[in-house]
Amino acid sequence: MTYAIVETSGKQLWVETGRFYDIDHLPDTEENSSLALSQVLLINHEGQVTLGRPYIPEAVVRARVLQHRRGNKIIVYKMRPKKGTRRKRGHRQLLTRVLIESIELNGTPLATAPATSQPAPELGIPAAEN
Repeated sequence: MTYAIVETSGKQLWVETGRFYDIDHLPDTEENSSLALSQVLLINHEGQVTLGRPYIPEAVVRARVLQHRRGNKIIVYKMRPKKGTRRKRGHRQLLTRVLIESIELNGTPLATAPATSQPAPELGIPAAEN
């Protein structure tokens, strides 16, 4: 199993190829555009660990932006007892969903996502014949 730990938006993520992750909003990207995450802290490729100090030079995690979305609503409710003060606020964080396509070290891909050229199977009840 090959995975990498990358830093993006001030947070560290454990990423694997072929999976999607929600990260903080990246305003300069468009949907279906490619993205290169170059702040790679660690790569584990079949038990061989490469550790950066703080980053691994020549290591890149390639991703594709799937969509820009908003997270779940978080309610912040503040109340002072015996004062009659109540304040209710809601917040939805802006997120960017990315699909990890490959993990590369020194220009050679260590792991790539499987190709998704086949159409997804149809789910549901088959149409009735007349």
